[in-house]
Amino acid sequence: MEQNTGRAPAPHDGDLPVLAYLEGVVSGGPPPGDPLPMRYPTAISRLLDFEIVEVGAGTAAVRVVADPALHGNQQGTVHGGFLAELADAAIGTARSTLIRPGESFTSIDLRVVFLRPVWSGELVARARPAHAGRTITHYACEVVRADGKTVATVTSAVITLRGDGAFGR
Repeated sequence: MEQNTGRAPAPHDGDLPVLAYLEGVVSGGPPPGDPLPMRYPTAISRLLDFEIVEVGAGTAAVRVVADPALHGNQQGTVHGGFLAELADAAIGTARSTLIRPGESFTSIDLRVVFLRPVWSGELVARARPAHAGRTITHYACEVVRADGKTVATVTSAVITLRGDGAFGR
């Protein structure tokens, strides 16, 4: 009999097709041939030139080179909404690595704390689960600029949808 530890069971090989696919993308090799229920890169990530640079079970890092001519606000710094979208992409990618067949997910909360401005250059958003429940997972994400300083911290709650609730998403 399996003891309940309060944690989700560890994934088994083959249980996480999105993780296997994204590991192939990050390593530069050909991704597995099976079709996925999700799209990578997403349309918004293509538009904003986001790149997945690290991935693991429940974690992800997404990179972009910020350009004030494209991503700037009226003060000339990178727009806060752009930073929020970068973090949301990392969180969504992290969550997708744990999705099993017949499941989907959606964010139910996103909170951003801006710590310092960014004018241009490389930004990396690293997302990880802060608490994983059966249905709702809370994520923490830091957006870091090239000098290693954190520019924003982001938290999000993501709900896993199963059965009919996951269909068509």
